[in-house]
Amino acid sequence: MVRDTKLYDILGASPEATDSQLKKCYHKLALSLHPDKNPSPEAAEKFKEVTRAYEILSDSQKRQIYDQYGEQGLEGGMGGMGGMGGSPADLFEQIFGFGGGGARQRHDHGPKKGKDMAHVLKVSLEDLYNGKTTKLALNKQVLCAPCNGKGTTKEGAEIVCATCRGQGVRVQIRQIGPMIQQFQSACSDCDGKGKSIAPKDRCKNCNGKKVTNERKVLEVHIEKGMRDGTKITFRGESDQFPGMLPGDVVIILEEKPHDKFKRDGTQLYIEQTVDLLTALAGGQFAIKHLDGRHLLVQVIQGEILTPGIVKIVPGEGFPTQRHHEFGDLHIKFNIDFPTAADLDPSKLALLEQALPARPTLPALKGDVEEVVLATPDPNARGGSGSRAHMDAMDEDDDEGGHGGPGVQCATQ
Repeated sequence: MVRDTKLYDILGASPEATDSQLKKCYHKLALSLHPDKNPSPEAAEKFKEVTRAYEILSDSQKRQIYDQYGEQGLEGGMGGMGGMGGSPADLFEQIFGFGGGGARQRHDHGPKKGKDMAHVLKVSLEDLYNGKTTKLALNKQVLCAPCNGKGTTKEGAEIVCATCRGQGVRVQIRQIGPMIQQFQSACSDCDGKGKSIAPKDRCKNCNGKKVTNERKVLEVHIEKGMRDGTKITFRGESDQFPGMLPGDVVIILEEKPHDKFKRDGTQLYIEQTVDLLTALAGGQFAIKHLDGRHLLVQVIQGEILTPGIVKIVPGEGFPTQRHHEFGDLHIKFNIDFPTAADLDPSKLALLEQALPARPTLPALKGDVEEVVLATPDPNARGGSGSRAHMDAMDEDDDEGGHGGPGVQCATQ
């Protein structure tokens, strides 16, 4: 429950606004109130208010303290520097987290923050390219509303546990021979809380547990250009505990593999197969992009595409998250060669005329034997029938033809 909404009202945002929504509100107001565009004194003063409000609310720790305690919490040194007072060492510690004792002491007396809750959200490459808002349901622990997280609606019903005397733990001492061992365990009577409530005085809604379960639906705004591993934080949406500030829910984006495209930052990669005629004489082919557009790619006549060559289409890669500046689309080409059935003798004759002449063979000396190519038999031993036969002959020669351990004929 937000006690003070003044800073949200200055930005024109809701207290439930996400970090990205706050940023959009601030950018919109800052552009209209900036001294370069609006030189009036009223606009300058308003610009300072808007900037201060955003500086506080964009800081997760300061925003959490503001939501819980209002501007008084910030002025009291619990998250802001305004009205903090104290020595320069306190200010140094406030900024850098060390070096002074006063500010740290104030933090120690403030409410502790609960643990954050992390969830992995798998998203497609299309979602990261175009942006998308999706809903995520989660079960969380919240303070019981009827008893306001006290476990009872009766004043004074919660008493110090007599068993552990409010310590929340029980210490047991055992003697094993000459040795004495000390065991410490959570008190079973108060569940380690140090206080207990009689069964008849417990809240009927939570049965004295002070918390109940609630189903929460979060709207996750995936901005265009976000990367794999990007974290989206929902402040104070984790489990609630009495006397503690709730932790955050952190959504971690996990990019799902794409069947066509691969991404590296702002660079996008794809493999494309074209026919031999297009590779040699130019032509066109189409690529369906991540936003549904079809890119009609022109292969200029005279630009020969060889297998494995890479070309780019400038500005058709992936956008950056902040400014939406696009990288390039890299296309690696594969060539689809025609089969023997596609080429009859008349077409081969045309190829003889169209293509450059074959290179002249050099003069060959010594024995020359003409051979032809054949397709290997994958079922043959060793992958090739002829090769397997040659290997078998070599084995026979090794065993019996060169004085090895094979059987030899007796002579008289």
